[in-house]
Amino acid sequence: MKRIILTGGGTAGHVMPNLALVPELRRNGWEISYIGSYTGIERELVTEAEIPYYPIATGKFRRYFSMKNFTDPFRVVQGLGQAVALMRKLRPNIVFSKGGFVSVPVVIGAWLNRIPVILHESDLTPGLANRLSLPFATAICATFPETLAHLPAEKTHLTGNPIRAQLLQGSKEKGLKLCGFNSSKPVLAVLGGSLGSVTINEAIRAILPELLKRYQVVHICGKGNLDQRVDQPGYRQFEFVNEELPHLLAVADICVSRAGSNFIFELLALKKPALLIPLSKAASRGDQILNARSFAKQGFSAVLLEEELSKERLLSMINQLYQERQSYIAKMSESPLIDATATVIRLIDELAVPGKTGVNI
Repeated sequence: MKRIILTGGGTAGHVMPNLALVPELRRNGWEISYIGSYTGIERELVTEAEIPYYPIATGKFRRYFSMKNFTDPFRVVQGLGQAVALMRKLRPNIVFSKGGFVSVPVVIGAWLNRIPVILHESDLTPGLANRLSLPFATAICATFPETLAHLPAEKTHLTGNPIRAQLLQGSKEKGLKLCGFNSSKPVLAVLGGSLGSVTINEAIRAILPELLKRYQVVHICGKGNLDQRVDQPGYRQFEFVNEELPHLLAVADICVSRAGSNFIFELLALKKPALLIPLSKAASRGDQILNARSFAKQGFSAVLLEEELSKERLLSMINQLYQERQSYIAKMSESPLIDATATVIRLIDELAVPGKTGVNI
């Protein structure tokens, strides 16, 4: 039995690419375990996926003053001891780490037991946890071509971001039925991220009468963001979707979206042209802006910065995106990053140590 440990947590973005690998790993005969924190979002997500879960203590590396900066180092040391013990108990052939602070003791614990480690970096610039883990890693997977400049060439592989296989199984017919749409007009899908985006919601609703002259609009607006006052034929709102998402994306001709790394790579795999409106630097560290610019440079998406958002500009860019959609689709079809899951799985198979592992030192 081949054994792999997955790790990563703190946010869904540090978990979902791991879970995207699970179906293919299982098909290839891997026995999967997951190491995460006691209270992080990863525990719930991994348990739902029916993967054995092992929690360890973890601390956060803060760039600001906090009393926890004095206690968390002891939690990190405790977590390292737990990770080393788990390596010797589970004896994996390889560890795959998606980042987040819980992953650092796991990576070091694997290195101490001479177990190869693959890191995966979703953002264009490496996060702190992956930078701390890099000296102990055998290889690191980069999502964006620009990331290669920030990583050692001898360890780095450009793979893209693994995506959930179920997203590729959407039905356009089911999507039309869910929305109450027909095939007479193209469909614009508006997606503001897992929590929705008030900025995008308001901007889309401000131009909705003009949009509905040309498109049918499905709008995933976030929990608590429904607005029944704008309900009308050709416009369908959802607060949040899960099982419905593959069908809603299947029916979309073009999209308006935030620029989170996981989701834009899902759009790439589905070959969906998108107008990306990244989170501004006022609300983030600017990683979505970098993501969006990379996709624009590669010809996958158009970009509209929040600071430049207006009703006229938004409507004009949506119409231009639709007119030029075939050019975007052609560029996405040529991308070597479109099948990241298969690329990452091949790297795992290549670097895994055969036979028994967990050499105590």
